[in-house]
Amino acid sequence: MTDWRSEGSPVLVTALGVVLVVAGAAVVLHAFARFVTEGAGTPAPIAPTRRLVVGGMYRYVRNPMYVAVGATIAGQALIFGSASLLAYMAIFYAVVIGFVRGYEEPVLTARYGDEYRVYRRAVPGWWPRLRPWTPDRP
Repeated sequence: MTDWRSEGSPVLVTALGVVLVVAGAAVVLHAFARFVTEGAGTPAPIAPTRRLVVGGMYRYVRNPMYVAVGATIAGQALIFGSASLLAYMAIFYAVVIGFVRGYEEPVLTARYGDEYRVYRRAVPGWWPRLRPWTPDRP
């Protein structure tokens, strides 16, 4: 028994939390699969992709895994009525955004050059586009 309780959250708030957790988990799995199938690699720096991943959810937002993990944390906060989890989500995003800006973006620019620059200009990092971006590839 975990001793977790969600009695403090209204039913609609709990339901929204469940939707965020399920959707977040699905997006993480989808994004990871894109790294393997499209990028021929993994999200781990030790086994990076050989090709820039710009398909699937990456057509809407550059960082779908991070956005999805944040949504999952927000969903848990709603389910459990936890302000601590909302604070954790804020810390998570602060750390992740710093990591993306300070490490990932420079590494991707060095690895993929103009292909990444074009993608970065076209697709927002943190708030999804309404319409999918279509890359100009042969």
